[in-house]
Amino acid sequence: MSQKKDIRLGKNKFNILILIFFIYFLIYDNTLSSDNLEGSTTIIKILDKISSKNSEVKLKNTEEIIFKDLSIKSMKCSNSKFDDNPEIKAYVQVKDLTDKKKDNVFVFNGWMFSSSPSIKPFDHAVYDIWLIGCV
Repeated sequence: MSQKKDIRLGKNKFNILILIFFIYFLIYDNTLSSDNLEGSTTIIKILDKISSKNSEVKLKNTEEIIFKDLSIKSMKCSNSKFDDNPEIKAYVQVKDLTDKKKDNVFVFNGWMFSSSPSIKPFDHAVYDIWLIGCV
């Protein structure tokens, strides 16, 4: 008599092997890409509306700098993992030092996006700030 092979078991083993490989690839790919997404320095551009001059400022995360009448602090920045349409986002806090009340309220406190600065715009009478990069 001839022996019949159970070919279903072979197909299931092959499918399980592909599934395990696929899951491993997803986990390994996410660990590699997450290392390169976080940056330690935020690059912003500041426009002085009165003099019409642009200034590029590099902020180390969690360090506060004074730019003319503004106190600017970048808490965090990150890049997207898509290269065709890169999205850069940064959490920025800005205080106006000319405020007479001295209540230390932020003029801007939130996320800035490089591709869509109008999502949460920085609104100031003298300065405009927008996000350029994250390195």
